[in-house]
Amino acid sequence: MTLAATDRPLVASHDAVLLDLDGVVYRGGHAVPGAVEALNQARDVRLAYLTNNANRPPEAVAEHLRELGLHPAVEDIVTSAQAIAGVIAHDVPPGSRVLVIGGEGLRSALRARGLEPVDDRHAPGLAAVVQGYMPDLGWRDLAEAAYAVQAGAPWYASNTDLTIPTAEGIAPGNGALVHAVRLATGREPVVAGKPYAPLFEETMERIAPSSPLMVGDRLDTDIRGARQAGIASLFVLTGVNTLVDVVNADPQERPDLVGAGLASLHEPHPAVAVERGAARCGEAVAEIHDGAIRVAREGAETETLRAIVGLGWACRDESGLDVTVDERIDA
Repeated sequence: MTLAATDRPLVASHDAVLLDLDGVVYRGGHAVPGAVEALNQARDVRLAYLTNNANRPPEAVAEHLRELGLHPAVEDIVTSAQAIAGVIAHDVPPGSRVLVIGGEGLRSALRARGLEPVDDRHAPGLAAVVQGYMPDLGWRDLAEAAYAVQAGAPWYASNTDLTIPTAEGIAPGNGALVHAVRLATGREPVVAGKPYAPLFEETMERIAPSSPLMVGDRLDTDIRGARQAGIASLFVLTGVNTLVDVVNADPQERPDLVGAGLASLHEPHPAVAVERGAARCGEAVAEIHDGAIRVAREGAETETLRAIVGLGWACRDESGLDVTVDERIDA
C-alpha cells in the first residue's frame, strides 16, 4: 500500500470533510493550534463533525465549536449517541424504556428517536441498556449496567475508545469503562461509534457526499473505520497516535494521507518514490539505517512526513519488522 497523492490542495479533491473532534479540532476546551484557521479557510466543502464522545448533545458541541471561532449548524454535528440511538430504535418498539449509563447526549438522542431514557434498571418494560462516556461516571453506574445486562437486557455502547485526549493529557475513555462491564458480565455490546459502521452510515445519510474525506488522529477508530466504510482518510499528528504508530500501522489502519495538522488540507500531497532504502517526496528525502528512519533532506512539512511514512511502510512490508523513527522527528 502507498500513500495517495495530489498535486492540488487536498481539499480541492473532496466535496465534504468529515472531522473527528477530540485530538483533531480541539483538546479538552481548547482548539488545536491552527485548526480553526484551517477549517474557516475551507469554504467550498461541507464540513461535518463526527465524535465518538456521547456525553454532550449536538447543540452543546456546536456551541463549543462556535466559541472556538467555527460556524457549524447543529445538523453538521454527528455523535455516537445519535448513531447508537438509531440502532436501538431499530431494534426495540417505539416508546421503549432504555437504561442510560451516560450523559445528556445519550438521553436527548434517545428522546429524538421516540425512546424513553430511564435511570432505574427496575423500570417496567425495560428494553435495553446503553452506555456512553460521562466524566462523572462511577462504580455504582457501572454496577447498574452490569446488573441489567446480567438480567438479560440487550447492551449497547456509544463507542469503545480506550482513551480520550484532554487538555491535561490522555485519559481513560468510554472503552475502558465498557471493558469493566464486559469483564463483569462476559457479554459484548452492540457498538455504534468509529470504527463501527453506524456513525459513518448516519453521516452519509445526512449529508450524502460524493467524495468525502475523513480526518482523524486515531488509527484504530478514525482510520480503520474510514477504510472499512470506503472513505478516503487523512491522519493528523495532533492527538492520540504518533508518527511511529503510523509508520508501523497494519494495512487496515493505514491512512490514505498524512499531515501534521488540519493545515495540510490546503497543501498538495506529492507522490512518494521509494528506492534502495530511501524515499523522496517533493524536496524531502528520508533514509533508513539500522532500522531507524532519519530525514536526509527537509522539504515542506507534509512532504517530509510523507517521505518518512512511505519509506516506513515499504520497509515494514518487505521485512515484516517494526521500524523506528529518529526521536528528533517523532511527533
